[in-house]
Amino acid sequence: MDDEPGTSDDVVELRVHGVSGADAEQILDRPHSHQVAGDGNGGFYRPRPGYPDTTGPAGGTSEAYRWSDLPSGTIIRTLSLMFLLPFMLCNVAIWMRPAPRDRSGSGMKAMCRLLALSLTLLYVLAAMGVALDLIAWRCVPNPSCLAGRPWLSWIGDRPPGLTLAVFALLPLGALLLVWRLSARPGRNFDAFHTPLSTSGAYQLSAVGQWDRAPTVDRLCSLHGAAGLTTLGLGLVAARIRSGPSPLSVTLAVVSGAMLLACIVLVCAHSFVDVLPTGSYADRVAGGLRNLAFVLIAVVLVALSVDPTPWRIRDGLPGYATAVGLVIFSQAVLLFLLGTGALIARRRRHGTAHPAGNAGSSNRRDTGREVAPAPSVEPDEARRGFGRDGLGAGPLHGLGAPVIAAAATGLAVAISADLVYRVADFLNRRADADGEQEISPPLGYKWAIFVFLVAAAATLVAAVITVLASRAARTRTARATVAHDYPDAPPAAGYRLRQIERMIARARFTERLETLAVVYACVVGAGMPSSLLGMLGLAPGTTVQQLTGIPAAATDFGIQLGSFLIGVVVLALLVGGIFAYRTAQFRRYIGVLWDLGTFWPRVAHPFAPPCYAERAVPELSRRIVYLTEQGHGVLLTGHSHGSVLLAATILQLPPQVCGRLALLTYGSPLRRLYTRLFPAYVSEEVLRDVGDRVGWRWMNLWRDTDPIGGWVFSPHRPDRPPTVPDAAGRVDRRLCDPVDVVPPPGDSVPPPIIGHWPGEADPRFETAVKELAYRLRAKLREHDKPA
Repeated sequence: MDDEPGTSDDVVELRVHGVSGADAEQILDRPHSHQVAGDGNGGFYRPRPGYPDTTGPAGGTSEAYRWSDLPSGTIIRTLSLMFLLPFMLCNVAIWMRPAPRDRSGSGMKAMCRLLALSLTLLYVLAAMGVALDLIAWRCVPNPSCLAGRPWLSWIGDRPPGLTLAVFALLPLGALLLVWRLSARPGRNFDAFHTPLSTSGAYQLSAVGQWDRAPTVDRLCSLHGAAGLTTLGLGLVAARIRSGPSPLSVTLAVVSGAMLLACIVLVCAHSFVDVLPTGSYADRVAGGLRNLAFVLIAVVLVALSVDPTPWRIRDGLPGYATAVGLVIFSQAVLLFLLGTGALIARRRRHGTAHPAGNAGSSNRRDTGREVAPAPSVEPDEARRGFGRDGLGAGPLHGLGAPVIAAAATGLAVAISADLVYRVADFLNRRADADGEQEISPPLGYKWAIFVFLVAAAATLVAAVITVLASRAARTRTARATVAHDYPDAPPAAGYRLRQIERMIARARFTERLETLAVVYACVVGAGMPSSLLGMLGLAPGTTVQQLTGIPAAATDFGIQLGSFLIGVVVLALLVGGIFAYRTAQFRRYIGVLWDLGTFWPRVAHPFAPPCYAERAVPELSRRIVYLTEQGHGVLLTGHSHGSVLLAATILQLPPQVCGRLALLTYGSPLRRLYTRLFPAYVSEEVLRDVGDRVGWRWMNLWRDTDPIGGWVFSPHRPDRPPTVPDAAGRVDRRLCDPVDVVPPPGDSVPPPIIGHWPGEADPRFETAVKELAYRLRAKLREHDKPA
């Protein structure tokens, strides 16, 4: 797999794909390829020698980096990772915090980590609700529930303590399962730790160099210990309620102390993040984990052999209270997190430079505003952008609480629906006379009701947003189409309307922020209703007393909400199967998944592993190797590939960057990352990328693209850039499609590309040739004898 050395002006075009997950042949736009470095999960490919047309558009060597199997892989692994979605969203939320200016940044980080820990506790409680509360405590002692269920009747005549101990193995196994699922794929990245030293001054430059193994290991130990002690506390509480003993009280005190220690240590950033591997932090975290395993073993043995009679009541003692307290604590944390984000956003707007970037505290002054030109310039200001295009949309600076609320709401909804459906399954014979119905805790019913209200509110907000923005989006789309195709014949009217609809849909992306905020607000406001469940108040009767809506309607709504949650779970399953096997699915689902797994696990250790910890160092080493061989390297990145390349460039040494050029297309750097991750991607960071490559950077964007966009200036080819320096020459808008009538010899017009790569587009080849020419000129100047 060695490369042939080239001359100093030999340019290698290294292509990095986006979320489309294309094959190497598609990335290279060549029918035959072979691997020159890497492995099956992530590797570098070149056109196979011996076939015609093996060079790139600029006459140099073409090479592709394929990384699509790093965040996914096989269908089984992808399905397993999809079940970690709430954990992944919670982990993303911690990276969406605004740039910290004082101790408030540490406070928001602590709240994100406490929310992550609460999701682990909720996961364990959901498993306990099924195995212990519904089955072991309510169904097994009930002969009518055991009738016709041989998979349960075998343990029906055993003591309640032994029954609880046996079924406690199910939540224990569930906890170990997610622990295993989150850890197994990370083995692919172990060999890529300790890469090149960071050369950039920004936090994004450390992507791929965040050797987070100590942090993840400590968080895994703390989360695992907290989950085990929660399980132990639930079992011991049931034992104490039926009759306390010195041993049960002692176990309860020890379990409570360990859970409190886990909560405190999760918030101690110096303990989790700063201390090196092998320090006392690893010993303390590992000790808590090991002690938790010993504790749960002692609890299970004590329950099995304790002869004290049990008093079986309606539900597992203390379980409903624990569920209500965890959900209520999540609501409090979301409120505090949202309040902190609002305060930080207000401070940032109050101290920002008049023409500055809201996401950067020390950005360079561009000297000019980004103002949309009449009729055909993009309506960035009306889409929530600020004066420099980064601005303060609904989600800008509030991403952490909004995404945390989405993660929490999803986790609570899935947990509630799981317990609710198992209770419904066990109640199939509840119509028999004298049989007591097995029902889930009222807190879960309230959770399903809140999910229904949030879904309904989001749907109403979506309809309103679509209708309210349709006129502006359509008007801008029509002006754009009229400007791009002034001489279109009347027969092309249908095609013109298709393009208008594509542009109008693409401009809806920013308005999705409003829907996310609406959902987060309703979820956050509704979660305290779990306290009503603790007080024994059912949703149906409470809503009827407050609003007059019949209780039967509310109960039907809860059934409908449970059905909707099941649809969401089914959608996750279908998405997990097809997202990385079908290009159309991956185009929409993959962008969210790849964005989420791009960031290291510093909040929830059970989230899917960060693939950037391999991809960025692997790209860095390959680029350094190629430049050491005498090559210049033209980096081309589509969609999320442009983010990987930006992070890579920021960590390369100057002598390597001097031999680089950069071509991005369909890039979400400005449109998504500066809005969602303002502390890590800002205009100053993007300008540093341009400075490092000597502004040999070109960004291609289309109005029909719902994900990618311009980076510095949204100007059209016939208008001056909106920034005066070299940054204004980076962006080049592509008319999409190239024409609205069939070309000679064809019967259909050119396709609408949208967010698809388009390496076969002649304008892409033109951009490659221009950048290769500029890079070769730089290399000849650099290698010229003094």
